[in-house]
Amino acid sequence: MRRRDFGKALLGVAAGASLPASRVAGEKAQQGQGANRSHRRNTKMHVSGDYHVVEGAEFISKENIDYNLRCGVTHINPDPVLIAARSGPPKAAAKTGWGDFIAPEGPQAGAFDLDALKRMRDLCDSLGMTIEGFRMDSGYIVMKPSPERDRKLDQVCENIRKARAVGVGLISQHWTAIPIRRNGAEPGRGSSVYSTFNLEADWKSLPVGPFGRLSYDEYWERIENFLHHVIPVCREYDVNMANHPYDPPGLPWGYEGVDNFDSPSIFDAYKRYAMIVDDPHNGFQMDVGVLAEGSTDANKQIPPLVQWLADRGRIHQVHMRAIHGGLNHFAEVYPDDGVLDFFPIIGILRDSGFSGGILPDHVPSSPGDPGKLQGYAFAYGYLKALIHAANSEVAQSEAA
Repeated sequence: MRRRDFGKALLGVAAGASLPASRVAGEKAQQGQGANRSHRRNTKMHVSGDYHVVEGAEFISKENIDYNLRCGVTHINPDPVLIAARSGPPKAAAKTGWGDFIAPEGPQAGAFDLDALKRMRDLCDSLGMTIEGFRMDSGYIVMKPSPERDRKLDQVCENIRKARAVGVGLISQHWTAIPIRRNGAEPGRGSSVYSTFNLEADWKSLPVGPFGRLSYDEYWERIENFLHHVIPVCREYDVNMANHPYDPPGLPWGYEGVDNFDSPSIFDAYKRYAMIVDDPHNGFQMDVGVLAEGSTDANKQIPPLVQWLADRGRIHQVHMRAIHGGLNHFAEVYPDDGVLDFFPIIGILRDSGFSGGILPDHVPSSPGDPGKLQGYAFAYGYLKALIHAANSEVAQSEAA
């Protein structure tokens, strides 16, 4: 089967052959009601802060929590393994170039320390901050079938239990079998700098990543194995597992030796992923910036997928990242300046009853703001205003 025919066939399977007739009928009815969806205020969705936005030396510190509170942010998402790596004895940087996604000790690392989680929770509770979710490492996805991979799955399941033990019901993870790719920069407004990606003309000559070649079928085998082992534990402990797909999506197969699971279509990949284990605990840390990076017409292609996921309760958290450009060529910009109109997305989340966090992501840096704290403060305010406007829209229509 040709690559670009795969997505069409997949949608047919997801919509019919693999689902009971009653489920198909229900979904068709639901789709038919799309034009009549009711608009309703939603006071549960909120702006949340991610692990990489830090004022001061430590993410879990009064200084950083106060920064978030000043911005009106009352929910945050620590990365326990990254915090442990930065606060413990000095360690050599990861040799693989994965940054925060794979611990310096390698893919087998990544166990949460329950006592450390309790200390994080207690400090946040004392300052009026809620831990919404934990970020998990990406070690599993680079591991071939082996006893070591089985032990990694056991570790993930234990992390789920530890998260619930401190009252946290969300774990996010990033399926990146090669490091996230950016290969340029361009000037932005106010002397800021926009990170960019443009597919290299000679991409076939790029070296294979440090964890070797990975075929499309092997990638999906790893995903399916993970979900079949982990989601039942998520269900038992009522912890949502939120997948953040590879960034950027839609890379040609064989890029750095990997046939990414979200290529050629990130939109088909989301639906296939969601249906492997048809359970609301199996969902997404949906990054609309990543969706835009995989789009040829963002405002036409993205809202239907958001609606499809929202109807099924599969959106556990949202990254509101903005870009110029699209598939295989883009620049990351400020949230008020991207190709995707955020307001219809907020409206879908509002009307679906989404109760999770909406997080700004990858804002530009500038000479006067190297840590991006000004940029994120602007983004927090912008997203809070969008939520307020969406709810005000409903209030005005109710009063009319």
